[in-house]
Amino acid sequence: MMRLLLFLFWALIYLQVNGQDLRLWYDKPATRWEETLPLGNGWIGMMPNGGIYEENIVLNEISMWSGGVHDANNYNAYKQVSTIQELLFQGKNDEAEKLVNANYVCIGPGSGHGQGATVPYGCYQNLGFLNINFLHQQKATSYRRELDLKTAIAKASFKINDTTFSREYFTSQDKNIGVMKFSADKKKAISVAMHFYRDENVRSHQVQGNTILVQGTLPNGMGGDGLQFATKFLVVKKGGSILNYDNQIIIKGADELVVYYAASTDYYGHDPLEYIEKQLAGKLDYAALKKKHLAKYKEVFDRVTLNINDQNPQHNIPTDIRLSNFYENPAQDNGLATLYYQYGRYLTISSTARNSDNALPPNLQGLWAHQIQTPWNGDYHLNVNAQMNHWGAEVSNLSEYHKPFIQLIKRLAKEGEKTAKAYYNAPGWVVYMMTNVWGYTAPGENASWGSSTASGWLCNHIWEHYQFTQDEEYLREVYPILRAAAKFYKHTLVRDPKSNYLVTSPSVSPENGFILPNGKQASVVMGPTIDNQIVRELYMSVIAADSILVLNDTFSGQLKEDLNQLPPPVVISPDGRVMEWLEDYKESEPQHRHVSHLYGLYPAPFISPISTPAYASAAKKTLEVRGDGGTGWSRAWKILFWARLYDGDHA
Repeated sequence: MMRLLLFLFWALIYLQVNGQDLRLWYDKPATRWEETLPLGNGWIGMMPNGGIYEENIVLNEISMWSGGVHDANNYNAYKQVSTIQELLFQGKNDEAEKLVNANYVCIGPGSGHGQGATVPYGCYQNLGFLNINFLHQQKATSYRRELDLKTAIAKASFKINDTTFSREYFTSQDKNIGVMKFSADKKKAISVAMHFYRDENVRSHQVQGNTILVQGTLPNGMGGDGLQFATKFLVVKKGGSILNYDNQIIIKGADELVVYYAASTDYYGHDPLEYIEKQLAGKLDYAALKKKHLAKYKEVFDRVTLNINDQNPQHNIPTDIRLSNFYENPAQDNGLATLYYQYGRYLTISSTARNSDNALPPNLQGLWAHQIQTPWNGDYHLNVNAQMNHWGAEVSNLSEYHKPFIQLIKRLAKEGEKTAKAYYNAPGWVVYMMTNVWGYTAPGENASWGSSTASGWLCNHIWEHYQFTQDEEYLREVYPILRAAAKFYKHTLVRDPKSNYLVTSPSVSPENGFILPNGKQASVVMGPTIDNQIVRELYMSVIAADSILVLNDTFSGQLKEDLNQLPPPVVISPDGRVMEWLEDYKESEPQHRHVSHLYGLYPAPFISPISTPAYASAAKKTLEVRGDGGTGWSRAWKILFWARLYDGDHA
């Protein structure tokens, strides 16, 4: 009896510590894409809406990109750089910006101003939709739809009369297939008609027996064919009958139904049809697939638990209502903070494939999209967004999920050598504010947003991965990339005649502008604060790496000398804020969504309440003036800023 009581006591303690309910759940189907439940394994994705009478499952494959490899560099641009710099020396930023827009942007349409589906830049695209119509029409009760973060399995259930219908969905972490199971507690209750559809670029759509096979070709934006893609659905039923009608598979009176789906493109160098046939080959067993998926997933997800004392559990409230309640009174639901944190880890795991040199990092939408023309091409914005996708990887014990991004950076470093030559006639490599899967490194179409360099910022991720792994073999491998990025900046920095500092020129503080003394607005400057912080951080990383690897690189010694000639990481303005530019310009948009001049607060370590309290005070005042508004990613960065300032309540 005593043993039983002790067991129950420790079981209760365990549940209090480890028993958080990590589920997103809702009492109704999704009515729009943003409400659907994201599932993925870094290669493919599914987003079911849990519809009672019509299930619409959004399908994705992370390499579904239109466009193709093309060179958008202007190889005459470097001829204008000295003229642009001279205008900036004279304070004629508006005139310099005109020259930048005329000479220092990409050639051709670039990203299509974020509408690049039909130009060479291309865009990330939706794979298609699996539509399943259920042949029951009576009113449903007891509805529940959920995503369990502990298992990466989504479910939906409801009652019609005396029959309970259940659905289960997951994208396998073991085998590259998506799985959908439809069942009921009564025999012969499952009757459906299903079909696949995609709005364009489908070349072959075959429905035969229990399979749907679709093949297509995306446009390369240059009048020709781009990527080939293929997807296949395999329908396995228990009981009932099956027939094909037009482009549909119709199942009547089944006891259970399982749909397996695979998809791929030739981006990876393989035949996508052969690949998906291999994924779906042999006897597929739902229970065995689920068991292997859980084992693979849990070995990663279970590395981290977050326990916050929660006196008032709210997990029995639907998540959408719970979010609304939390906004009004966050102190009443500590459990939502845990759920939210683990949801971030879940999204990283689901949108990133580990242990593969071919894997693509999550894009602006992870790997989920329901459109052909995704917003901003669903690409990789390198002036904060792609980096932000990876800020949680190392600190949340998901270090290997950083690697696809680092692999992308390696590819950009090679392509970026051409861009460094084109725009500065410089050694090393550079990439500007956006890229795609094709290795685009040229500037954007407009100076105000497309002229910020990102190579130094990307090196922050290369260095951070070493700091967490302490893998010297890896550091030796990436040292040339760090060195070449620093070599570009060392070659291109100019001496500001007013301050005598070495600064970048021309450049911008990402997407922000200012008002000149002549009343005109401009964006192009020398030495915006974010550049000064990034270059300093990059030089320090190269110097540290050289020391760790005992390379005795003379270039490292040159960078040590240059460190003293860079602007300080923070210059405080007369009103007590961190200056965004070397000059204390009047702001054209004081509450702009970007707060790039606080890069030194996060992710860099230059601003701290402990080591640099004056800088921290200036950063706090900067944030107070900037305000707490902004887009979602902007607020996320502000949360991190306030956390670094040790103001958890404001965060």
